Amino acid sequence: MTGKKGPDSHHVVHNPKGGWDVKRGGGERASGHFDNKQEAVTYGRQVSQNQKTELRIHNLDGRIGQSDSHGRDPNPPKG
Repeated sequence: MTGKKGPDSHHVVHNPKGGWDVKRGGGERASGHFDNKQEAVTYGRQVSQNQKTELRIHNLDGRIGQSDSHGRDPNPPKG
């Protein structure tokens, strides 16, 4: 399962041509391209925090390896 890419999310994904991209959920174009994953994650977190979206960090195989909530969490923790 690769997860839903809705407009209230940003995704750090591996680019098949090399490097890592940060994309808005449902978007085709990358808002940023980076040589390594950590740079992409750092940039993606900044964008996600500013726009109050979910950040989905994908592994090389395309699966979501980590997820961060920066606002509109549809399932906030209770208590």
